[in-house]
Amino acid sequence: MTCPETEAAAAPHPCEIIPGDPACGLVIACDHASNYVPPDIELGLPASEFTRHIAYDIGAAAVTRSLAAQLGAPAILTNFSRLIIDPNRGRADPTLVMRLSDGAVVPGNARIDEAGKQARIARFYAPFDAALDAAIAAAGAAGRPPAILTMHSFTPYWRGIPRPWQVGILYDRDERFARPLIQALQADPAGLNVGDNQPYGGGLPGDTIDRHATVRGLPNALVEIRQDLITGEAGQDEWAARFARILRPLIAG
Repeated sequence: MTCPETEAAAAPHPCEIIPGDPACGLVIACDHASNYVPPDIELGLPASEFTRHIAYDIGAAAVTRSLAAQLGAPAILTNFSRLIIDPNRGRADPTLVMRLSDGAVVPGNARIDEAGKQARIARFYAPFDAALDAAIAAAGAAGRPPAILTMHSFTPYWRGIPRPWQVGILYDRDERFARPLIQALQADPAGLNVGDNQPYGGGLPGDTIDRHATVRGLPNALVEIRQDLITGEAGQDEWAARFARILRPLIAG
């Protein structure tokens, strides 16, 4: 069963491309933005599974759009579910096309062969890469090689264990961008519990940051916001405004 998201269903391109000032110093990516599955792809899951985090990062797309608008930054968002193919994985990663995700067997992926995987790469994954490459190239041409920020959300519980952080900043070896973000969030008047490489560690070989920032030596960070804080419009606005306030002086420098 497919479960189209209205906004994504209206967009034929596999990515939503938000234009911005290429010289602003920042490019934003949201690689798990949508739960949309085109009608010609049958994953064999009930509709309820597409409301879960296994299909997309709940709330992340709205925060990304608002943040991009406030900063005038270019942003690339996926218009397809991560259950089709996960652009935050390397092409050789065994979880690129998920057969089992948090207890849910994905029948439409269970027997996918190499040709089927390559077809999904060409249709969904490669256009996302190309759009992000183009935004980074435009920034370089404008004389401002950008920092790369990827926006995600995480579940409040994992295997029954509560996750105490409201937000986490993930990174690999390069802390130039991540460390100031962590420090600014820790200083927030709201008294946030900020995860430093939590709720899990950064540095996944072949992920979006690795492919687009690390290989170019660009400053980068992956943002994880707890999903219960951004399921509604008020929370999405609050977190977008918070990150806009924090990021303005960082990208100006």
